[in-house]
Amino acid sequence: MSEGGLLADPQEVRAILIASAQAGQPISYAEVLELLGHHFTRPKMRQLCKVLSFVDDEAEERGEPELAVLVVRQSDGLPGQGWWVGGAKKHGYTGLWEGPKAARLIRKLHRQAFEYWANRS
Repeated sequence: MSEGGLLADPQEVRAILIASAQAGQPISYAEVLELLGHHFTRPKMRQLCKVLSFVDDEAEERGEPELAVLVVRQSDGLPGQGWWVGGAKKHGYTGLWEGPKAARLIRKLHRQAFEYWANRS
């Protein structure tokens, strides 16, 4: 655990997510955890979600697009429940957390992050 009882340093997680955005690719929960030196477990994933929330709060303060939306389930390429509970509200989305409408929203948010970070270092 790092400062504030978080699973990882938010700056380290931010760097992983920015690299993912610059590559134009979402990243799975398991991949992020592995890069942080952890094996995937549900408790670790929930702890990661707390860090992701912190990263997005800071991004919002900087006027940057959100990054946590880039972290997705391997099964369907969509964020998990933790993102939908807070993230969907910010975008006025009230639909299902799976399926074509959800996928369209996520692709749009991914594009925003990819375009924003494409030429930044």
